[in-house]
This record gives sequence, structure tokens and C-alpha cells, in this order.
Amino acid sequence: MFIDLNCDLGEGAGTDGELLPLITSANVCCGAHAGDAAGILATLKLAAKHGVSIGAHPGHPDRENFGRRELQTPPRTVLEETIQQIASLREIANKLGQKLRYVKPHGGLYHQACRDDAYADAIVSACVWHELPVIGLPGSRLEHRATGRVPFFAEGFADRGYRTDGSLISRDEPGAFIESPHEAAQQVLKLISERGVRTICVHGDNPQAVEFVRAIREELLRGGAELRAFA
Repeated sequence: MFIDLNCDLGEGAGTDGELLPLITSANVCCGAHAGDAAGILATLKLAAKHGVSIGAHPGHPDRENFGRRELQTPPRTVLEETIQQIASLREIANKLGQKLRYVKPHGGLYHQACRDDAYADAIVSACVWHELPVIGLPGSRLEHRATGRVPFFAEGFADRGYRTDGSLISRDEPGAFIESPHEAAQQVLKLISERGVRTICVHGDNPQAVEFVRAIREELLRGGAELRAFA
């Protein structure tokens, strides 16, 4: 069995250089919800150096809230913004001789796409336009709407708490965050065995991101998993 480890990078958190040698896929910010051109370029170069697969990480253009607020943007606008964000990142990557391998929506947009068909269709349509797979929560509307249109890869979060229905606990509620690297590693094993996820995310802006990824790598390798990019 192989497992992919991904992180949201290029957002200016300052730990990309430590995380990239440890992960297999990088969800690179497209510059709308966070990040800047210099930081994104540096992240792409480091990803190439370490042989890390890269994907586009588009989000709502709401830098004040780091793209984590669910904006009621018309789905048509979301489609157009997402197509443009992916195109902008792809242009930079192409100049470096790199290829985008997938799309993972960010923050509020991710949750809307996993829950609401209109937003799911906007994201999937942008992926169809760019001929790229998409990742999201297993059993979500995003997975449903991707079926037959683009490949879908089921993702689990090592550093976030879950509700019983498989959705994530809101960040402003108790239980939203996993507190220790050991607890994160144990949650990963549960997500793999019970929910069938094959790519695991640790948020790059998590202050414990490096410790979490190291603990997860150690646990997975101990169990005989192969760590490699899914796309």
C-alpha cells in the first residue's frame, strides 16, 4: 500500500524548506488567499529539488481571513477564479519545467465544494478545463460530482478533528484541532483503515507541522507503507 503526504505550501508560513524533504505532494498556493510571487516561486523550486509532486491550491480571494471564510460567491465566479488561479500557477511551473499534477481547493472553498453541488461543480469544471485530478473528502459532494469527469483522490487530515459524518469540525469549535504528533499519527492510521484515504494532509501553517509530518512518516514506514505521490 502506498500513502501520499501532502502539505499546503507557498502561503508564507516559513516552514516550506523544512517540510518539503518530508512530504510527497505540495499543494501550492495560487496567490489569492495568501502568498506572493517570490514565495510561490521559491516553493516550486524547492519542490523540484526534492522530487515533490505539485498541485494547485486555489481559494477564495480573501487574504484578510486566509481564505478560510466561506464566501457566498456565485459558483460561476468561483469557476472563473479557479480556472485563472490554476492557470497562473501553471504558467510559473511551466517556466521551471514542472507540471501541475492535481487541484486541491483551499479552506472555505474546500468545505463548500465538499458539501454543496454548485461549488463542487465549479471546482470540477475548472479541473476538467485544465485536465487535472481533484482531491477532497471521501464521500463528499466533490467526489460525487467528479465521478466520470476527472479522477478523484480521497484525502484525510492529520491535524483536524472530525465529526461522525466525516466532515471536519469547524475551527471555532472544541475538538477542531489535533494537539500532539502521536495523536495525529494514530488518527492517520484510522483514516486509512476506516475511510480509505490515500493522501494525508498536514496544514503548512500549523505551528507543529514539521513534528506532525515526522511522526506520521515514522508511523507509516513502521507499518510497511510506501510513501509516494498519488499523482
